[in-house]
Amino acid sequence: MKKLLSIGIKFKLYIADYFAYLNDKMGGNIENIRTVGKYFIEVWKAAGLDTSKVEIIWNKDLISDPSYWERVMKISKVIPLDRAKRAITIMGRKEGSNVSVGQIFYAIMQVTDAFQMDIDICQMAIDQRKANMLVREVAKKLGWKVPVIVSHPLLISLRGMPPDLKTSDESVLMEYKMSKSDPKNAIFIHDTYEEIKEKINKAYCPPKIIEGNPLIQYLDKMIIDDKTAPITIERPQKFGGNIELNDFNELLAFYKEGKIHPVDLKEFVAKSLENEIKPLREHFEKDREARELYEKVKTLTLSNPKKFKLILI
Repeated sequence: MKKLLSIGIKFKLYIADYFAYLNDKMGGNIENIRTVGKYFIEVWKAAGLDTSKVEIIWNKDLISDPSYWERVMKISKVIPLDRAKRAITIMGRKEGSNVSVGQIFYAIMQVTDAFQMDIDICQMAIDQRKANMLVREVAKKLGWKVPVIVSHPLLISLRGMPPDLKTSDESVLMEYKMSKSDPKNAIFIHDTYEEIKEKINKAYCPPKIIEGNPLIQYLDKMIIDDKTAPITIERPQKFGGNIELNDFNELLAFYKEGKIHPVDLKEFVAKSLENEIKPLREHFEKDREARELYEKVKTLTLSNPKKFKLILI
């Protein structure tokens, strides 16, 4: 979001409360879902997003407009049932599994959102690609504006994934992505430095392997923004001292050649993650309103542990 804002794009931040309801988040309790939505907004603020520069839209407000349901009907007429079923992977469901009418509505409503909000760019994670392509198909059928699709990658689980798998396959991504249902292999913004180090130390990080290595992906997608900048990996003097690298590509080359040990890479990633997460964690410790919201969300989590865990990085 910050990158898109920095180049002059106007961003509409969508809180999809009724979508979470259809997906049975928080046990289907809509008020609890909205509390979590408020928590998400606070997380984005903690991460440095200036919320005055984005338009925050709740699904509950969008669907209150009668024209929304007129669009739903128009769109549902041009989407074959089988095509809608293929799009249920956007809910984390496997294609071909039994689906409810509500889940079919989920896909149709997601397509409707793009047109109701009059957006030029659909920006979501790559696992939402089928829904976004459905938006483009519908636009062409109805003669409406065809939006551009911008998909961001998913972080893979700390348990890694086989290097020969294609990460463009949604079913593969769903199986190996970082998930709140597997907390030992996921990093949360409220994790302490000790918890981060413990998880990273246990993470999949085989020597000389780049593909499917979650720590390499962390460096690429989240930690090292400027790939041309020099990098220093700290290492005890008895093991040769610090490793000075010209840029990210040299880091990859050194790791492939075995010149960087997994232990040293893990230490570097853990420290870097702490630098990213610490300001967010401290925001919820120091800001009274944020802390009270966080405590409320924690209470909901403890009362329904199988339905919700605190937000992932």
